Amino acid sequence: MRLDRYLANSGHGSRTEAKEIIRQGLVAVDDIVIRDSGFAVRDDGSQRISIRGQSAVLQRQVHLMLHKPAGLITALEDPRHRTIAELIPVQWRSAGLFPVGRLDRDATGLLLLTNDGILCHRLASPRWEVWKTYAVTVEGRPFADEEKSAFATGLQLADGLLCRPAALDILGPTEALLTIHEGKYHQVKRMMLATGRRVTKLHRLTVGPLRLDEKLAPGESRELTDDEIRSLYEIVELTS
Repeated sequence: MRLDRYLANSGHGSRTEAKEIIRQGLVAVDDIVIRDSGFAVRDDGSQRISIRGQSAVLQRQVHLMLHKPAGLITALEDPRHRTIAELIPVQWRSAGLFPVGRLDRDATGLLLLTNDGILCHRLASPRWEVWKTYAVTVEGRPFADEEKSAFATGLQLADGLLCRPAALDILGPTEALLTIHEGKYHQVKRMMLATGRRVTKLHRLTVGPLRLDEKLAPGESRELTDDEIRSLYEIVELTS
């Protein structure tokens, strides 16, 4: 791993900032000052890497639970819209985090961010059947119990796409919990349109075993606990 990347992933600013402190001769590897940003270092902890004499410890994996508010798009950069990047705590902005799946701009709720690419891919892939539960509020035709079987066998959308089986838990005439393990574009909204309804509110509650922490206000985040991390890795047959 390049030395500047190591420092950035350790929470010591951006790659540009890391290059500058390396250039200034403030970084040492095994007590030898290094001024080359591209100097190769190991990420296994076998070398002593320090800044101004203080150890720089590589944060290998970071997993954050974010309570996404409405109005932000699930991206890290966008030329026209505000993104979730502004909600990432300062200390993790150089950790290489990216969102697992996406929530629409007007949707709210649980969003997981990680810098483990394999975990991200598996959690988002339909192959691993990671169930996600959404609280849905609609306008249009009231929900009816007999519709549960239609969702359970797989709805066909207006464009002919056949959805995988989903679970519909009716809470009231215009409110329900919908649990799916796909993530197609605007899928929940399209499923509701296919049944004569328009989504007015969409809030994600769970991703696999992970449930949105009720203590988190919209826009707030926290690191996952060891148990939460372990459970996520287990459902996609990885080890944390």
